[in-house]
Amino acid sequence: MALAFEETTQARRDGLIWIPGRTFAMGSDSHYPEEAPVHPVTVDGFWMAETPVTNRQFKEFVDATGHVTVAEKTPDPKDYPGAKPEMLRAGSLVFKQPKSVDGPDFSQWWAFKFGATWRRPLGGLSDLRGKLDHPVVHVAYADALAYVKWAGMDLPTEAEWELGARGGFDDTEFAWGDDLSPGGAVMANTWNGTFPTHSTKPKGQERTSAVRSFPSNGYGLYDMIGNVWEWTSDYWSTRHPEPAKHSCCIPSNPRGGGVEASYDPSQPAIRIARRVLKGGSHLCAPNYCRRYRPAARHAEAEDTSTGHVGFRCIRRSK
Repeated sequence: MALAFEETTQARRDGLIWIPGRTFAMGSDSHYPEEAPVHPVTVDGFWMAETPVTNRQFKEFVDATGHVTVAEKTPDPKDYPGAKPEMLRAGSLVFKQPKSVDGPDFSQWWAFKFGATWRRPLGGLSDLRGKLDHPVVHVAYADALAYVKWAGMDLPTEAEWELGARGGFDDTEFAWGDDLSPGGAVMANTWNGTFPTHSTKPKGQERTSAVRSFPSNGYGLYDMIGNVWEWTSDYWSTRHPEPAKHSCCIPSNPRGGGVEASYDPSQPAIRIARRVLKGGSHLCAPNYCRRYRPAARHAEAEDTSTGHVGFRCIRRSK
């Protein structure tokens, strides 16, 4: 596709990198069931932000628009039937490192903290000093959508995101090849140590890191893996569609499933759509969550914000 000079110049000014369109093998048959089956998809070329949206960029958006994030609003009781009244307060989920754990119950290392927001990522009196170039966190889907609309861009589909994350590689485990740490190099901000009880990172460096702190992928994109999970615009589905049997039937620019299938079956009374997150975060670890791979995916309710979820912008070519 020939790109207009004006389009290319503006995109580069906006910190965007051109991702050439192509057919690639999406998904994985080797890890978690929701990543299967591997199937060919075709994606048109698009522009993708070099980094996830940072606190500095999100602050500019809030200063310009007065946007109030979901985490800063008091929940509406009618949206959460059966919820304890004392829990219906503004806040967000914050990771708390336990000394020990009893089974896989994630509530042992997550706490809903009143007052935790993008401005105060740990709640309380925490702030953004020294973190303006870290990815913004505690943003729900509506917050990410509001930002990209303000910026004249979009959120990526799952297929667009995965194509960008692969960096031009096909059939590799990671965005940089088949070794998690090639030659001992640390390629992304993931958990070091035994999750969730023991981190070997220096004190103060256990959570998010400044964007561009780790190597870029083959397209020049940073933090596609680790640091923070990233919202996509696709509704969650428990599996990918079966591969096309004929080359003529390979889907072009595919989208996820419908909203009805995205609802959490374990919470039938709560009808909150779920979207696909991609990329893993600083909490992913070999002993617990191996989702620091382009094919990995995770369900997240649209109304949920946490200290390890952010987003990235794209712009589709005219």
